[in-house]
Amino acid sequence: MSEEIKKIYYTISEVADKFNVTASLLRFWESEFPMLKPRKNKKGDRRYTEKDIEVVQKIYHLVKEKGYTLQGAKEMIRSKANQPPDKAAIIESLENLKTFLSQLKERLEQSS
Repeated sequence: MSEEIKKIYYTISEVADKFNVTASLLRFWESEFPMLKPRKNKKGDRRYTEKDIEVVQKIYHLVKEKGYTLQGAKEMIRSKANQPPDKAAIIESLENLKTFLSQLKERLEQSS
């Protein structure tokens, strides 16, 4: 019986490790992206929810994987937030597919 217990809150170091970034980068992103607001306990320690981690994932994807500037990532997130959810999900799915196909093409070209 190996049931995985789902945590409600994650520490900043757990989130930083998950994305292979520093805690200071996460704190910086928090100051730059208003939609990233993890809760803080009485000591001031940040507690990230699954929703916060999804926001970090979006920021990470745009800035680290796609090479967007911070301003470009903000605009992209804002424009996706203004789209109907179905359209935003479709666009994200297509972008993921495009990335996958580009990587596949590169691998095929390298093996030839």
